[in-house]
Amino acid sequence: MAETPTEAILALLAARGDGKTICPSEAARKLAGPQGNWRAEMDTVHAAVDALTAQGAIALSWQGRPKSERRGPYRITRRTV
Repeated sequence: MAETPTEAILALLAARGDGKTICPSEAARKLAGPQGNWRAEMDTVHAAVDALTAQGAIALSWQGRPKSERRGPYRITRRTV
């Protein structure tokens, strides 16, 4: 079974560790595989980011500053409770 965008994001965050961030393109590259077109995966990654943000599972930031919505460049981190 293929990995979903949500699974890819959460797996990358788990591997990265607490307090660390990932770029959404990392999740897209993971989904596309070594020879795949990762840019074609970005829409599904963005949709998963929106869903995870709405659930409170992740937070977004850019250059160390929190972002309230996915707009422009951003990084993803696990939300800590």
